[in-house]
Amino acid sequence: MTADAVPTLPISRTCPYGPRPEHRQLREEAPIAKVILPNGRTGWAVTSHKHIRAILSDPRFSSSRRNPGFPTARPNAPPSALKPLMLELDAPDHGPVRRTVIGEFTVQRMNALGPRIQEIVDQHIDAMLAGPRPVDLVQALSLPVPSLVICEMLGVPYADHDFFQTRSSTLVSYKTTQEELTHALGELTSYLGKLVAAKMENPTDDLLSRLIQKQRENGGVDFGDLVGMAFLLLIAGHETTANMISLSTLMLLQHPEKLEALRQDPSKTLGAVEELLRYFTIAESALGRVAREDVELDGVTIRAGEGVLMLANTGNRDPEVFENADALNIDRGARNHLAFGFGQHQCLGQNLARMELQIVIDTLFKRIPGLRPAVPLETLSFKEDASVYGIREFPVTW
Repeated sequence: MTADAVPTLPISRTCPYGPRPEHRQLREEAPIAKVILPNGRTGWAVTSHKHIRAILSDPRFSSSRRNPGFPTARPNAPPSALKPLMLELDAPDHGPVRRTVIGEFTVQRMNALGPRIQEIVDQHIDAMLAGPRPVDLVQALSLPVPSLVICEMLGVPYADHDFFQTRSSTLVSYKTTQEELTHALGELTSYLGKLVAAKMENPTDDLLSRLIQKQRENGGVDFGDLVGMAFLLLIAGHETTANMISLSTLMLLQHPEKLEALRQDPSKTLGAVEELLRYFTIAESALGRVAREDVELDGVTIRAGEGVLMLANTGNRDPEVFENADALNIDRGARNHLAFGFGQHQCLGQNLARMELQIVIDTLFKRIPGLRPAVPLETLSFKEDASVYGIREFPVTW
């Protein structure tokens, strides 16, 4: 294949919900295709569900973003001053790091956290009901709920949430310049470094303090690892769930029959959450790998050092796996979607995300049954320029 024959892979969505037509075409004609990635390098786009899962569970592919062949969706990503994050580590380094924190996100621990999440949701809905209308759902509910939850879990002062939300928005935007990225990353790293240092001096009952204690019991504190873990959990802990809350609310308002089914039988909500996660797949280009050696997959040879970008949104609409895949079916019952990834790097906080979404959906529509969009839906602005998809503002009323 000549350089001229390699297509450029566009990333931004043309439909608010579904994959781009070019991505669908790749899945149908060449599910493992050589492309020019958004960072200008040549690599591979993988679009079928089975191939994405195969690569994500194959140790011959590396998660290291420090590898020059890593298929970033951003053309101007600066080098990070942080130590490699957990999601960048391969075996055997990844397992021990994940085990230090996975106990904080078990179903049992999330169930124990449930009443506090419910309280947070109720407080923010109280404020919505007491305030003026219309209200921006993003600022009133979608952002503050997961932000406050992860702040409390980590021991981060919620008074600082505007600081880390603006920096995280900068980090996930494709339009941000390298200078702006470097500045935002430096500010956030400095902030978290001071926070970790404070926890080392005066530990409290929170996740970071418990990690510090575990490290001390194992022979010494690794300051860089703690800052990196705080960075990963703080950003991942609110950015994705916040966008899912807004999108899920919008979709259910557009499908009143499905919303009524949830009102009549709340036991359906958790299944609806899984389907909404599949349907939107908001971090569709987050799954990148680099071949550590030559790998043959379905007759295609991916050479050592070549990057592979897996388009999970397209994989989650694969008709070979999901019947009538473009339809929202809250009774589908399929948890084999790729919204949380797959394999050893599957999203650590998925149980937390599920619980937050379930509580918000059940509570919001129970307490504000007349909720409706306050603007024509065609005027809504979506995050076409961000690595985590969502709605910028969502004015609602009742």
